Amino acid sequence: MHEYMSRPRVWGISCPGSPEEVARARRWTRDVLRESPCADDAALIVTELSTNAVLHTHTDATADQPPGTFHISLAVSDALVSISVTDSGGTKTAPTVEHPDADETHGRGLAMVTALAHHVETHGDQHGHTVTAHLTTTPDTP
Repeated sequence: MHEYMSRPRVWGISCPGSPEEVARARRWTRDVLRESPCADDAALIVTELSTNAVLHTHTDATADQPPGTFHISLAVSDALVSISVTDSGGTKTAPTVEHPDADETHGRGLAMVTALAHHVETHGDQHGHTVTAHLTTTPDTP
């Protein structure tokens, strides 16, 4: 293996806090993971976590605050893909899995992430939360 192509590899991107950036984050994730069996699940996880960052934190612009950013990192090894999304803070409550009524139109994103991932962690405070989802992969056999 080439010395500059060792595993694990880590990629990162920072996006302005606007809803349009969620699609860009999803495309970026699919591009980075194009050869991974986890690419579709990872893209859905990035979509849900990025949407939460824009909708529920100071990441999105308001009348009294400029837009923030959300940050995504992908750590990829032969056995694991870790996806972390960090928001700009502004809320004291950590992201949690909700159980909305059947007629509710929101509140299912983190539950979907938890269902897709093998493990989900949340860290942070009112200055920013990071949600990390781990997907296990099956190493290629020669």
